Amino acid sequence: MVQELEQRCAPFVGEVAEPPRVARYAVDAAMIRNWAEAHDDSNPVYTDPEAARATGRRDVVCPPAMISTWVMAGYRRHREIHRLRAEGVSEDFAYSRLLAVLDEAGFTSVVATNVEQDYVRELHPGDRVTAHFTIEDVSPVKRTALGDGVFITLHKRYVDQHGGPLAEERFRLLRFDPDTKEEGR
Repeated sequence: MVQELEQRCAPFVGEVAEPPRVARYAVDAAMIRNWAEAHDDSNPVYTDPEAARATGRRDVVCPPAMISTWVMAGYRRHREIHRLRAEGVSEDFAYSRLLAVLDEAGFTSVVATNVEQDYVRELHPGDRVTAHFTIEDVSPVKRTALGDGVFITLHKRYVDQHGGPLAEERFRLLRFDPDTKEEGR
């Protein structure tokens, strides 16, 4: 079964994961301020235009780690995805089909394991973000403390409204079968 699952997952590597995610809203100072306050980040270049200009910037800037928040689809989309999965429906893009293969094999639980980000340029209010996702890797089945699973690495390329590069990201998650967890691990 393990070898068959690995063979079924292998063709997804290198595929475009899903359609580009286009930000619903432009980068704005209010959301930047909310993020900075929520993270207790008092860097004035995030909230004070005068302080930002004093450092040579044209306006406040977005905290770099906030890049993915601009393209998040929202809770309504999250509920829709889970409804479709519960009905056994996969959408017509590679990442959805990969998750259906893993669901079928019992790898139904997920945990994010790590993220690596490289920033190309700062975001300013008015910028519009789009993310392009590729399935970069699907590991062989591994025994983990959570159960047997596979690590999926998604490569995300963030661009602005002109197609200019903003950031590159590798987001790794573990899809696992909780029924295979060994007690005492």
